[in-house]
Formats: sequence, structure tokens, C-alpha cells
Amino acid sequence: MERNNTRAKMTQAGLNLIQQALSIYDRDLKLAVCNRRFQEMFDLPEWLVTPGASFEDTIRFLVERGEYGSAPDPDEAVRVRVEQARTFQPHYMERTRPNGRTISVEGSPLQQGGWVAVYTDITAIKAQEALLRGRSEELSEELLTHAERLAQANRELAATNAALEEAKRELTEMEARTRLVTEMMPAHIAHVGMDLVYTYSNRRLSAVMPGSLSDIVGRKVPEALGSETFAKIEPGLARALEGRANVFEITHDASGRRIRIALTPGRDSADEVQGVYILSMDVTEEAQARAALTQTAKRELAAQLTSGLAHDFANLLTIILGLQGRLKRMADLPPDAAELARTTLAAARRGGHLLDRIAAISGSREMRPTPTDLPALLEELRIMAVPSLPEGIGLDILTAGFDAPVLVDAGSLHDALLNLVLNARDSIGGRAGRITITVRPVRDTWLELSVADTGGGFSPEALDHGLDPFFTTKGGEGSGLGLTMVYDHVKMMGGTVKLSNRPEGGASVTLRLPLRTVGEAPAQPLLVLLVEDSDEIRADVREMLRTLGHSVIEAASIEEARELADLPGLGLILSDIGLPGAQNGVEFLLKLAAARHPARLCLMTSLPPGDALRAMAGSTPILTKPFTTDELGAFLALREAA
Repeated sequence: MERNNTRAKMTQAGLNLIQQALSIYDRDLKLAVCNRRFQEMFDLPEWLVTPGASFEDTIRFLVERGEYGSAPDPDEAVRVRVEQARTFQPHYMERTRPNGRTISVEGSPLQQGGWVAVYTDITAIKAQEALLRGRSEELSEELLTHAERLAQANRELAATNAALEEAKRELTEMEARTRLVTEMMPAHIAHVGMDLVYTYSNRRLSAVMPGSLSDIVGRKVPEALGSETFAKIEPGLARALEGRANVFEITHDASGRRIRIALTPGRDSADEVQGVYILSMDVTEEAQARAALTQTAKRELAAQLTSGLAHDFANLLTIILGLQGRLKRMADLPPDAAELARTTLAAARRGGHLLDRIAAISGSREMRPTPTDLPALLEELRIMAVPSLPEGIGLDILTAGFDAPVLVDAGSLHDALLNLVLNARDSIGGRAGRITITVRPVRDTWLELSVADTGGGFSPEALDHGLDPFFTTKGGEGSGLGLTMVYDHVKMMGGTVKLSNRPEGGASVTLRLPLRTVGEAPAQPLLVLLVEDSDEIRADVREMLRTLGHSVIEAASIEEARELADLPGLGLILSDIGLPGAQNGVEFLLKLAAARHPARLCLMTSLPPGDALRAMAGSTPILTKPFTTDELGAFLALREAA
């Protein structure tokens, strides 16, 4: 602040040393600055030379004092001069004041608004001209008149030249600022003529479209962009040259970027097209976000469309699984009927897998560990994998120590192993080789499954990044998602994935999953409160619980369940989420948990993973319908172990 004040005082002192009077008024005709000579020349009071003083007040003061001669209508005289000043036009004039002194007035507009006026006392010059006129008998009257006019014209020309120089300086500064701004923009701005030759460019073309030329002024568009890119924008350029503005997007093949191009016709004063202005922007991230948003919208729509259908379908499958499970367990069932029951159960389970796949498309997937016969699962894998292996590539499966079923998500494990087998096949290529699947327990803690091959092995880069999304060594033929999907499945099951190369050659992928076996000893019998509003589903789940050795009491609503929840000895409450009434199953169990109810609290539902009601449950265990007796037993066993 002190430095600014010092600078202002120095500026004012310098202006006061000028022998000419000077005043600067802003665009509102308020005094911005003047020097002492201005006040002295016109004998102005202090209030009219103070910054902010009105130009109109100053003119009125001078008119009333007779500065401009006799004025029959002072208001009109003031108005005329103020209106002339508001035009902000450069001007030069000479006039003789009432005191006999002659002054010249030179005014120039300012680019920022307002104008500056310089007042020069030319009385001595005029006196010399008069003396010359009176004493020079040799000079004709006409020559003197011309000389006087020439002198006045020269003074007017000097004033005009000064205004032009100031305008030129400001125009140069404006052009420099404009170029700096355009070159800083993250877009390419250019102009081409009717012959498609660049007449202007902000030199950002290579930043927007890598591989393109930077210095393109004077070059034709096909030369600057390349023939492939030019072919994509040529139709838009043709429309713009016809006078039609247009905006479109292209993919720049050399870089893979998505580019938005806006073409605007340039017109002359006669409204004739004289070229095209071009604005090109890299919108790759925006395009990716749009695609992701569109996919999300599709998934949400799929979830909305399938949620209700999946809910009812899951309930029906639960009933079918329950009835067929009871039928299968009948001791005196004829062989043909038993086979039909098994087939029906398999079909119902396939329906359950279909619901899982729908949930994977429209929302998140949840793990569903079930008692699984590993040798049978691996044999099924062999049946599916062998037809996809070329001649000369064999598949060996080594398993031992798994007489009892283990708790795993059979569908996810099957998909992961099949994916690894196909990757091993691609690694071996067209040569002969072998793929070996080895399954073994590790210290009764882990279930270890390894898929090894005799191919070329992992590169150092693949060992470091093989589990990263979109990493692939197959070029354009690979999606880079195979190992990532395996990794996701295993991590969701609480396991680990390790990539390595075998000493004898080839690659190996090792999966470790938590090892949970289903013991022969039956689970501890419990008194179970089953809350389910569907009579058919309630009957089937009741039968499953009894088959597992539990005693069951039933409730068809929250009101009935409240009355039974305080029964002594109650060990488990299994409630459906969607129940009629003001309170749902989640709210019912959360209220019991808040009251520290001693029973284990579990939920079951047909709603897909990711549903808002499921999210309300928090850490409360949820069993997804449809389920079999074995799946229900595994679910309760895991909850008991937890």
C-alpha cells in the first residue's frame, strides 16, 4: 500500500512539471487525474480538480463564467458539450479564450474507457503568425492563409497519429494476450480457408491428436491430420463450408483417443462463407464415463426388471427343492421315481444358478458355500474341459485326502479352475504338453488347488502384474480379465492366489481356500423359531430343519413371532426379510439384537444381493433362496462356527 502511494505521488509530481494542462476523465465522465497546470489555466476551484469531480459540473462552471463566450441558453450549451464528450472521438481544436489567450485542445479516447485531453497555450505561436502576416509584404495573403491551414492540419494530424499509435499498441497487446490464452487451452483451435489450408493454429494439434504435425499454418488439412483422420472429418468440413455448423466425435486411430470436433463457418460482411473455425477437444475420459454410466443404468434397469421376477422364482424353487428333497428321502421310493426326483432337484438347482447369474449381471454376487464332493466336482470339470483341449494336450487331476465333503462355493470354484485350464492351454500353444490339477489339504487349514502346465511360463512382467485388471500377454486377443476374475472369486471366498514358474519349465497358479469340512457328527439340536408368511415355503423349510435334527415352532407374521420370541430355550430365529405388516424381518431381528436376545439370529430372502433391504441387515447372516437341506445345514454350521 505504501509503495502504491509513493508511486501515485511521483506520478502526480511528474504531471505537475508538464507545461501543458492535462485531464483524464473515465467512461462515466468523472475526473480520474489532472495536473496543476489544468487548474491554473482555467482558474478552477479545488472541488473541480478533485478525483471524482463531474465533467458536466466543470463545463457548467466554465460556461457560466463566459469561458465559451456569450451563451443565451447555458443549459443547452452544457448539454451539447457533454454529449460531444460522450462520443469519445479523437479531436483537435483551437479557440481564443475571453482573456485573449489562444489554446489548442487535443483529445484522445482510452481503450479502457474515457479520454485524455491536453490543453496547450499557443498564444505566442499565433502572435508570430500575425507578425509574419503584417511584416511580410512579399508574401501573398493566399500563401499565408495556406501556411496557417497547413500548420493547423499538421497539429491535427499529430493528434490523430498519437491516437493511432496508442490504438496500435493496445491492439498488439490484446493479440498477444489472445494468443497466450488460446495456446494455454487444452484444445486445438484453428481456422482453414475455402481451400482447406490452415491460416491459424494455436499449436495444440499434436497435444490433442498425438502423432499429428504441430506447425500446420500454410498446410492442407489432410497433410496435417493424415488421410485416415481426415476421412472421418471430411463430411463435417463439407457441411461447414456450405454454411452449416456441426459438432461430432471421432476416434483418433493412432492414439485411441475420443475427439470432439466443433466446426463453425466463418463469414464476411456480405455473409459469404470464408472458411471454417475448428475446435478439437480430447473427451476420452468423458466418453469412458458416459459408457460406464450407460452400463450402470442398464444394470440398474436389469435389476429393477428382474428383482421382482427373481424373488417369486426363488420362492417357487425353494418349494420345489423342499418337496423333491422330501420325496428323494422316502425309503420305499421306486427307482424310477427316485431318478425323477434327482432330475427335478438338478433342474431346480440349475434354476438357482440362473438366479445367481442374473444377480451377477444386475448387482453384486455373494458366496454360497455348500458341502461339495471335490472328486465329483473335478470329474465334472474334466468332462467340460477336455473337449476344448487340442490333440496332444492332456489333463491330469490328482486329489487325495478328501473323503468328506468340504464347504466351498462350487460354482465359483468350478469357473475359476476352468478359466485356469484354458489359460494353461493357451500357454502351451500348438505344441504337445500336459496340464495338471493338484488338490491337497494343507495342515487342516487350507484347501490348496494348483493348475500347472508345461508351457513357456510367466514373464517377469506377468508375475508382477498378472492379477491386475486388463493385463494380458495375448495382444488384442485377450481381455486381461481371466486371472482377475479368478483372483476376485478366491478373495471373496477368503483365499489367496499365487503365480509362479516351475523349475522344470512351465507356469503354475496356486489357489488356497479356507478348509472347512462337514463332519459326520450331527449339529447340536436347536429349538428354532421359523418366521415365514408363505405357507408352502414355511412347510418346506420346517421339514429341512427337522431333517437336520432341529425342533421347530412357526410364525406367519411379525406379531406372532413377537409372542414366541421370549420362549425359554430358543436357540435360533430364522426369519424371512419380506413380511407383511409395518415391520419387516430385518427390523424385527435388529430390534431383538439391540435387546441382546440370546438366540442366534439369521435371515433368509429371495431378494438379490445389493438390495436395499439386504443392506439394512448389516452383519446379520443372510441365506439366499432357493436352498437345499444341505445348503441350509452348511449355512447354519458356518454361523455356529463363527
